[in-house]
Amino acid sequence: MQEKSPRTQAQRRAATQAALIGVARDLFARHGFAGVGAPEIAQAAGVTRGAITHHFKDKTGLFHAVVTAEAETVGAALAALPPGDMAGAVRHWFAVMEQPGRARILLIDGPAVLGAAEIARIDAATGAAELGDGLAEMLPGMAAPDLAALTEILSAGFDRAALRIAEGAPPAPYITALLGLIEGLRQQVRPGQPG
Repeated sequence: MQEKSPRTQAQRRAATQAALIGVARDLFARHGFAGVGAPEIAQAAGVTRGAITHHFKDKTGLFHAVVTAEAETVGAALAALPPGDMAGAVRHWFAVMEQPGRARILLIDGPAVLGAAEIARIDAATGAAELGDGLAEMLPGMAAPDLAALTEILSAGFDRAALRIAEGAPPAPYITALLGLIEGLRQQVRPGQPG
């Protein structure tokens, strides 16, 4: 019988961080950032409170890691889609955002705890980057500064819609409205192209 090799320090560190992020994500999704304390997170993860400070400095640092992981999950889900299907990407984004607690973490507590500038930085590297790439593909004639502004504006619209849906609004009207806006832009920037 083969003996298991002991885990390295790096593996133990990564496992502890992943456990803390997973437990904290669940607690933040259910109770919000303010409704959860570091001792509660540590207890649920089966570690000491010192593990939070060792790996993340404090509860805010752990929350930053949770937000980053959530944003990366959204970005990766969009990046995995085949290019050229903006309608499919829009529908898929809404489906990904329906994960319980995701809107609260990314769109309510994220900006409140980390600040709008940090959330924008995280989003620019994940979901907004994918939106920008899709818009650039669909609107190749648009100047880079205009494309950046359009991406920011549409991203805000997506976020507002996700919040309303998280509050119980049906997603269909928001999907239709955003697709209509995008199609209208496509027709305006590339007149005469088939729809």
